[in-house]
Amino acid sequence: MKAQPVAAFPIVLLALSSTVYAADTENGRRIADRWCTSCHVVSGRGSTTNTPGGTDAVPTLASIARDPARGPNWLRQWLTSPHPPMPDLSLSRAEIDDVVAYLQTLSR
Repeated sequence: MKAQPVAAFPIVLLALSSTVYAADTENGRRIADRWCTSCHVVSGRGSTTNTPGGTDAVPTLASIARDPARGPNWLRQWLTSPHPPMPDLSLSRAEIDDVVAYLQTLSR
């Protein structure tokens, strides 16, 4: 039986497309400002805003970003399927990547 190299071509394209996309930290900041700061205070180096409205009843975005137990993969999973009391924001995969990239700027 002769192998068909064409069958592997879509898989290679899929792998390349996921590595080509670069997350947009500025868009991540805008999303966080819009959806997250009503509950979470930003407070961290690298933040450009600290929108009023956050509460001390939940962790700051900077503390979430600095928590070694909450790495990028954990954050992606959480934002994909959040648990109450956090609302389901119905973010796209690209928007989640943008928010995670923004949060990583707060961990520095």
